[in-house]
Amino acid sequence: MSSLQKSILKSKLPPSGLKFGFTSGGCKSKSHQRKRDYDPVPWSAYFDQSQKIKIGENSFHIYTKGEEGPLVVLLHGGGCSALTWAEFTKSIMTMIVCRVLAIDLRGHGDTHTTDEENLGADTLAHDVAAVIHEFDNSASVILVGHSMGGAVAVRAAPLITNLAGVTVIDVVEGTAMDALASMQSFLRSRPKGFESIPQAIEWCVRSGQIRNVQSAKVSVPGQIKNTESGQLATDDIDSVLSSSDHESVPSFAIQRGDTIQEEETLTMPAPEILPSLIDKKYKWRIDLAKTEEHWVGWFKGLSAAFLSISAPKMLLLAGVDRLDKELTVGQMQGNSSQSTRTSLFLN
Repeated sequence: MSSLQKSILKSKLPPSGLKFGFTSGGCKSKSHQRKRDYDPVPWSAYFDQSQKIKIGENSFHIYTKGEEGPLVVLLHGGGCSALTWAEFTKSIMTMIVCRVLAIDLRGHGDTHTTDEENLGADTLAHDVAAVIHEFDNSASVILVGHSMGGAVAVRAAPLITNLAGVTVIDVVEGTAMDALASMQSFLRSRPKGFESIPQAIEWCVRSGQIRNVQSAKVSVPGQIKNTESGQLATDDIDSVLSSSDHESVPSFAIQRGDTIQEEETLTMPAPEILPSLIDKKYKWRIDLAKTEEHWVGWFKGLSAAFLSISAPKMLLLAGVDRLDKELTVGQMQGNSSQSTRTSLFLN
């Protein structure tokens, strides 16, 4: 599920070689220290509009970009937000003429519903279909989903009237189901809170959850909320950037044995004392550990559902080892029984 599931699939636990503790290794020469900029970036640097779509008593938050072309609907992974797609949006708009609609799914980002815990695959799929219908019911739609969002895209596909295509990124039923057994351990390894937005961004980058720094700077504020105001951290970005002392907040960092340290080496709290962070100013927007009842439903039957989509479809994976039996058979057969094309791209 999103970057969290990707990390689990690679290691089953946080990366080896991590050193935990509170204070830094001050033995490094100042001339060898480089402080990376972890200041947040506002959504407006990537999207044209940020708005709410009312559906009944629910309010779904969306970001949009572009004025013409097919509608590319972007669905994020579990624990993330629509801002996860900021850098993707920046790139795709230079390649093709299209419109982008990035949705904060139920329970995530700045979307607010009457039942935040109802994160079943069918519920999320119907949410997406309703948002698209309300936004533009006549547009040709291309669904793009990552991890949990990929599962939602597959379930939403039959509900979209003008579906032109579906792209699923980095999620396969078999490996996803295998990873679920380690998900709770992974979630417990994360800090429960942060003292500042830059600190949260830094932790996500140095822990390897987000490898693109620019993406982290714009997307992390959409994943945490201010415990004092109850608002998403995106609302605090202006005040953070205008503050003269926001860099004075202690930062998180991780020493990794397989990387070259480019900045001052700091250390992060040991897992056993992470609960002491619950009084920090920022917490995760969604408590993923409490969504466990929905995990199997997101991914069970995903391969068959993907192959049954009548529109052109594409699956993007990191390697051929991620394919499960059903997808392997489907690819070898070329979906000859269907009139549409299935493509698998492997890195």
